[in-house]
Amino acid sequence: MLTDWTYALRDWSTYVDAAWLTLRLSLAAFALACALGLLGAAARRSRHAVLRAVAAVYVEVIRNTPVLLQMFVAYFVLPSAGIRLSPVQAGVLALGVNVGAYLTEIFRAGIQAVPRGQREAARVLALSPARAFAHIVLPQALRNVYPAVVNQLVQIILGSSLLSAISVPELTGTAMVVNSRTLLTVQVFGIAAVLYLILTNLVALAAGLVGRAVFKPPLSPAAVRPRPLDTVRRLLPALPRRKEA
Repeated sequence: MLTDWTYALRDWSTYVDAAWLTLRLSLAAFALACALGLLGAAARRSRHAVLRAVAAVYVEVIRNTPVLLQMFVAYFVLPSAGIRLSPVQAGVLALGVNVGAYLTEIFRAGIQAVPRGQREAARVLALSPARAFAHIVLPQALRNVYPAVVNQLVQIILGSSLLSAISVPELTGTAMVVNSRTLLTVQVFGIAAVLYLILTNLVALAAGLVGRAVFKPPLSPAAVRPRPLDTVRRLLPALPRRKEA
């Protein structure tokens, strides 16, 4: 058994390269998703009905169709329209567009959570709507939704495993190739699982440090990365209590 693990770890440089590719394409998709999310949130709150309708259709279509199908559209369907993308480009586009729909609603909720008095104070100070949004509304909205945005980044990292379906040599795709060569299924996919755990925890740790540095007063690490038992504690009050004799 130990010999099998030793043999599987001979490809450690291949795993590291795949993990690095996973992180890079995840960050690229996250940047695209943030841009689409901000634009979508602004459109959802626009005074123009056409912009609101376009943003609403985007959110509903993307959130109610499988992300794997969206990847197939980006890689197999777009070339028929003259848009040819590499597997990595198609994967980044699909992940970014998919998560952008969720970030649209997250950013919109964060903006709506900013007290109306903040905007009225900006008008009193003769700030333009653009400056008021950039300097007053947006910083407070980002603070409100920062943990949810970080969670979406983690979901992108995990969702990048689907890119193996379009031949992207990310972590899962590389593990499948190594497994087909070595037939050490438990060892190969065990190593991949550990690397995913390392990636997501490092990202959550880095996000917590950024939250403490950027926001004043700083966000606590627990606000960015919920503890595993938090969900259980929230469910406990809903559990039926046993009647006492």
